[in-house]
Amino acid sequence: MPAKSAPSRRWTSLAGLRSLSVTAWDRGQLLREALEPTDLYPRRRALKRPSATELRDHYAAAREWAAELFAAAGRYSVETVDVGRTTIGSNQLPSVALFDSVEDEVGFIGKSRELERFRSLASSLVALDPALKGWALKRPLALLELGDAALTAARVALWLRDHHSPAIYVRQLNLPGVHTKFIETHRRTIDEMAAVLEPPEGSDQPAGAEPEDELLELAAASAADESLVGRSTARTPAARFAKRHGFLHQPEQVRFRVLDSAIPLLGDARDITVTATAFESLRLPVSTVIITENLVNFLALPDRPDMLAIFGAGYGFSSLRDAAWLQDCEVLYWGDLDTHGFRILDQLRSVHPHVSSVLMDEETLLAHRDAWGVEASPSGAVLSRLTVEEARVFEGLWAGRYGERVRLEQELIDWEWALARLSSYPVSAPPALSLPSSKRTHGRPSLSTKRAEGI
Repeated sequence: MPAKSAPSRRWTSLAGLRSLSVTAWDRGQLLREALEPTDLYPRRRALKRPSATELRDHYAAAREWAAELFAAAGRYSVETVDVGRTTIGSNQLPSVALFDSVEDEVGFIGKSRELERFRSLASSLVALDPALKGWALKRPLALLELGDAALTAARVALWLRDHHSPAIYVRQLNLPGVHTKFIETHRRTIDEMAAVLEPPEGSDQPAGAEPEDELLELAAASAADESLVGRSTARTPAARFAKRHGFLHQPEQVRFRVLDSAIPLLGDARDITVTATAFESLRLPVSTVIITENLVNFLALPDRPDMLAIFGAGYGFSSLRDAAWLQDCEVLYWGDLDTHGFRILDQLRSVHPHVSSVLMDEETLLAHRDAWGVEASPSGAVLSRLTVEEARVFEGLWAGRYGERVRLEQELIDWEWALARLSSYPVSAPPALSLPSSKRTHGRPSLSTKRAEGI
């Protein structure tokens, strides 16, 4: 009957034993043990078994359970314990599965071929440089998955160790089987291997030791998740890789439109893209600059005397960091009405504190309910550079006061509404920032209880 067999669910079945070994494999534990043995083996895996009472009440199920474990023995041996001597009579039940070696446990889950391949790859890595064993121990499953590509990545890392600041483009790297696409695909692996081959300057960490967590995080980080205001001008993963290893990389660019047709520029050209360095050197006779994240908005902004429009790039304001001439202009920022829009505004103010937001207010948000969307991953950053009104809207969005993860994309704002409000700018005074507060909203620190995230 079903009730009689229920206790067997608590006993370690053959499938349950195999699951324990599979988990050890998936965590890389078995591969690490094979590459650098410890005192883990012989390994004893304790088995949950029937109690004397369960043996008496569910004898048939217990017998079937034990028979399965005994029958599968081979890669492991079974240690037993005497159960039920005073109730049902002496019975030897499995209590421990004993694996004499890592090879036995790997074979038990059918991964012997993979283990052999891993050992071969690890041996080839160590032949290139013994320090690379540290990477294989850190990323055993990655080594197995990458296969020969890991060996190619290792050759790149060795080249980087021997050629500091090569001052060439990645495209010019002359190694057999290595091309730009390969490096783009394997940047993280190359960075990790480079870290174990040559720890960061000034570090006491020896070559071959586990890579610094900070470097591994940097290698894995995506451009969209990083705050780059006032930091390196390397915005993309490719640019950051080039910067770390001394490669040349295409310069960062700024796209802008001169909205005043009376300002002489390059003939009739009004939509211009220049390098960030060239943008820093501009001395245009404009009094107002508007930064917008949406391309159509950027292109549709009407002519206006003494005004310049810049096409933004999300969190990538590094191109504007050194443009000191912007300090003499009214600078407006028009972003999405969502938590990330306010986070970008906050970060822009870390470079240019006098920036004013436009069309990022509650009136605009509430007037466009029919255009609301859903913000996939709201930012929980603590923002210290918002005005009182901006902070209130940001907190409302984050806390769900307007609805679940509400966002209003700037391109969905009615164009006539937008033009009417843009006509009231520029403003003559810098924004008044919100005052410190010790309050908390839904368990999140208030806007001024810690530094803005990523700054």
